[in-house]
Amino acid sequence: MPLKKIGSLKKIGAVVAAAALALTLSACGGGAGGTDLTALKIGIKFDQPGLGLNEGGKYTGLDVDVATYIAGKLGTTPDKINWIQAPSAQRETLIETNQVDLVVATYSITDARKEKVSFAGPYFIAGQDLLVRADDNSITGPDSLAGKKLCSVTGSTSAQNVQKEVPGVNLQNFGTYSECVAALVAKGVDALTTDDTILAGYAAQAQYAGKLRVVGKPFSTENYGVGLKKGNTDLCTKVTDAIKAMIEDGSWQKAVDNNLGAANYKPGPGNPPTPAACS
Repeated sequence: MPLKKIGSLKKIGAVVAAAALALTLSACGGGAGGTDLTALKIGIKFDQPGLGLNEGGKYTGLDVDVATYIAGKLGTTPDKINWIQAPSAQRETLIETNQVDLVVATYSITDARKEKVSFAGPYFIAGQDLLVRADDNSITGPDSLAGKKLCSVTGSTSAQNVQKEVPGVNLQNFGTYSECVAALVAKGVDALTTDDTILAGYAAQAQYAGKLRVVGKPFSTENYGVGLKKGNTDLCTKVTDAIKAMIEDGSWQKAVDNNLGAANYKPGPGNPPTPAACS
């Protein structure tokens, strides 16, 4: 075979090999457990003031700050984060189908959820409480909910908890907490139940000033974790280390104050938390 032809074949072979290598690296992701850590898809809530709020493409809240800090430690700059809406009922599906790499969305760590996804954290410990109209003094805690119309969100642990706590409550599940708040203000329901952090965020909003109040009698413990693909211990460990660093360098306290301070909210017992080991 002529030398010129041999040389051409070698060049073609080199190009093919390079292309194959590029495809392989792309498929593997190049990061922890196949995750590209230079660009992350992170699921958050879009309608929770003080925690995860999307206002015309501007994302704010405690969960957003925690997620941004974690992403930075993983090597992802803020402009490389793709924020994905993660309603309560869809969080496991988003993770399992690779639509997100992480979920930081007031995501309580439970044994049932750990069967489907892995968690890093907790990064915050909240407690379930009640939000009522400011002029309604008939609801003083879960023991006064019998016969009342109570709103919660489909797929949340809050709905499950309150049904066990008060079997006689008239529970109405909505798609989002913002829908519950609107119904509460319009007197379509008597109270909203979820984590005290979420309730404080709504009560602090300008349009609800003086109209809503948090009862202030929490009746559960909610450990907020970062959800990720089940079994990805490498990524879980990296996220856990980032949470620890955020707490240790003061960024955690700053994020809490900046996002929940307006509602005079004080983190409850156990905060700042000690993240559990990944398994």
